[in-house]
Amino acid sequence: MTILTSLRAVSYLAPNWFGLYQAIAAYLGRVLQVEIQLHQGECDPLQDPLLFQDKIDLAFICGLPLIRYNQVVLDQLQTLVAPVMQASRYDNCPIYYADIIVKANSNIKKFADLSGKTFCYNDSGSNSGYNLPHHWLSQEKYPQNFFGKTIESGSHQRSICWIVEELADCAAIDSVVLEQELRDVPELSQHLRVVQVIGPSPMPPLVGAQRLGIPLIQQMQLALLQPDAELQGVMKKFGVRRFAAVKLEHYRVLEQIYKKASEKPTVFKDGMRDAAT
Repeated sequence: MTILTSLRAVSYLAPNWFGLYQAIAAYLGRVLQVEIQLHQGECDPLQDPLLFQDKIDLAFICGLPLIRYNQVVLDQLQTLVAPVMQASRYDNCPIYYADIIVKANSNIKKFADLSGKTFCYNDSGSNSGYNLPHHWLSQEKYPQNFFGKTIESGSHQRSICWIVEELADCAAIDSVVLEQELRDVPELSQHLRVVQVIGPSPMPPLVGAQRLGIPLIQQMQLALLQPDAELQGVMKKFGVRRFAAVKLEHYRVLEQIYKKASEKPTVFKDGMRDAAT
């Protein structure tokens, strides 16, 4: 029998939540009495060789790349839990939204005013930043190339900066990332305004490699459903009420939205990556 001494964990999510993921890794390390090495992912999970080689034990990952990855590599990843936010808009469920933001002092009052404007997004594999807005525009029957230009920023936080700096007119931001950024930098609330909310979508989960075995995965899941006081303290700082057990099936709706959006003529006019830099 192999004695587990360490685990490798990665976050493919926004860096401004990394502190919570560190607290989760530390807590699971205490529970399992192992060292958990956590690092921020440097590439899209669908392009990470370590993930494809099954060398990642735990991952914080967006639901859309998770479900797309599962189509390529079957039965490798097992969902454990997802955060449930404290704010009332989340209805005590593991969900989040895509918030469409603009500069607070702009003359944009409603979503229709964004016609012909510049839209920036974190990356084309993002559910909140790209997939949901694309699908929503198609569902609401906005015309092809509704936005005058689209540019890829590389991250939600950079998209926020581009709106503040007026390098783009609007962006779709993961609601929990936006809320955390406003907690970290309160003065941002004076510069940003939400003009449309899209969603909800199932909250990005923590997943584990199935090769770890059902007993260990269940032990970690149960531990996160009953966090200790130290982890609860960090959860509170990030606006997290609790963790909820989630299943892979909960994320299949994102695959359906992705397919429908892919089948529609694009409502985005192609721009250039980092065009504003």
